[in-house]
Amino acid sequence: MTTPQNPVQVIARAAAILRALQGHPEGLSLSQIAERVGLARSTVQRLVVALGTEGLVAAASPKGRVRLGPGLVSLAGAASVDLARVCHPFLTRLSRELHETVDLALLEHDCVLFVDQVAAPRRLRAVSAVGASFPAHCTANGKALLAALPTEQVVRLLPKTLERLTPSTIVDRDELLVELERIREAGVSFDREEHTHGICAVGAVVVDPDGRLAAVTVPLPAQRFYGHEERLAEPLKRTCVEITAALDSS
Repeated sequence: MTTPQNPVQVIARAAAILRALQGHPEGLSLSQIAERVGLARSTVQRLVVALGTEGLVAAASPKGRVRLGPGLVSLAGAASVDLARVCHPFLTRLSRELHETVDLALLEHDCVLFVDQVAAPRRLRAVSAVGASFPAHCTANGKALLAALPTEQVVRLLPKTLERLTPSTIVDRDELLVELERIREAGVSFDREEHTHGICAVGAVVVDPDGRLAAVTVPLPAQRFYGHEERLAEPLKRTCVEITAALDSS
């Protein structure tokens, strides 16, 4: 006769599996997960099936590797509501100052998740839907967020092969790490048509008292970007400092 499992123990084991998958966008096999969390492979398999039903894990390869699933994105979005509430007035003010779109995004593994946006009052503008997810390695918000992490964590997060989306995309990981070091020194990141041809962006990070990071970015058509990088960067950096102070006092 099978002994009923303690529900608290089941939750703890499921959480351990999710934590084991964190930082492994390429996925892990059931045996690798079992080794990391100290459980039998059969137990891991049952829990992974249950987590997969809820969308919290997903298949990463035809050979049975699994990764964190899309269901976690919506949970992260719900957790970001308070952050977006504090940030939104600052995004609105910056958008009015620059007459450009302003985005707020979070890092989700090797991608960025857009959680808020104030669209520019222009006919020619850059707009990405709230809830959209872009690769971190070729976006201003993604690079700003990656630069805020230790290099060792960045290496774990990024896939071994970086996808090329445009001729300007940095696909060499060592080259990207050098770029991230420049961003750490400057406090601001740039996307020079690395994600989408004809679209550039400038980004910087904010941090809340719990250490959660978010990126504020100003995306815009390339013709309004080149030669105006500092004019865009300075108000953005000032706004991020103000947001971080507001988060500290909220």
